[in-house]
Amino acid sequence: MENTSSDIRQLNEKIHQASAFVDLLNMELGKVIVGQRYMVERLLIGLLAQGHVLLEGVPGLAKTLSIKSLSSAINAKFSRIQFTPDLLPADVVGTMIYNQQKNEFVVRKGPIFANFILADEINRAPAKVQSALLEAMQERQITIGDSTFKLDDPFLVLATQNPIEQEGTYTLPEAQVDRFMLKVVIGYPTKEEERHIIRQNLNPEASAPIRPVIQPADILEARKLVREVYMDEKIEKYIIDIVFATRNPEEYKLQKLKPLISYGGSPRASINLALAAKAYAFMKRRGYVIPEDVRSICFDVMRHRVGLTYEAEAENVTSENILSEILNAVEVP
Repeated sequence: MENTSSDIRQLNEKIHQASAFVDLLNMELGKVIVGQRYMVERLLIGLLAQGHVLLEGVPGLAKTLSIKSLSSAINAKFSRIQFTPDLLPADVVGTMIYNQQKNEFVVRKGPIFANFILADEINRAPAKVQSALLEAMQERQITIGDSTFKLDDPFLVLATQNPIEQEGTYTLPEAQVDRFMLKVVIGYPTKEEERHIIRQNLNPEASAPIRPVIQPADILEARKLVREVYMDEKIEKYIIDIVFATRNPEEYKLQKLKPLISYGGSPRASINLALAAKAYAFMKRRGYVIPEDVRSICFDVMRHRVGLTYEAEAENVTSENILSEILNAVEVP
């Protein structure tokens, strides 16, 4: 598609106006959430790019609060599922119940029927439950008995996992981790932010309730626009180079990475990197993608898609180290 500069200018103006709600959302969430701008920004990217988000961080970093506040600000239906080792697939998706009056089985829908699903401590549940969640994430539908139900739009799974306590947890299989568009690693707040958090929590008047500032329908409209954001061929090539460098590092003069990587990003990584970069540009109120958009989102899209060998683990090399090397070596358009 040949884009003239006037087309891009029009698109830019259109997106600049349409993305104004991002500031509204940020202001509303700022009433309750102190700091954590990075996490909130990534949640919004997942929402706009229709991708699920995996949040990793120690307990108490406002992961649940952020997700709950976001669904209140969008006036959407929110469900929280606490994953435990004894959870069953029926506890997530629902089940068939026998109705004595009607003398028949009726479907009782589970908590997955909502717009925002918080899968808390997803790695605590066994594989059966995780695979039930997988159908919902990938096909956006649920099968109970012999009936299949479409899930509401927007539908977003936000899963949290605790990186420290690994007893009694089930590692997420690679295929499932790959279904998450972003894996966001959350750090501690700064001293100033922590002081603010203490004050806000000790003063009951300080925290105002979150008001809905937009509707789910606005998000669906914004998603269409996100896909319209202009991406130049040079940016496409840049994305492909980054993903291919995780598969064949030797082609990018990165021979030393070859023994450290067991597998690289799949085509899903390229798709998600392009989509997330478009969503990031939209949030920055631009109608076109620049290399900086790709770089800023690259770690979140790619960190869970680069497999490490035993050698890498023995040398304490992380996927972030590998991605940093790749970003420094791949030519920026």
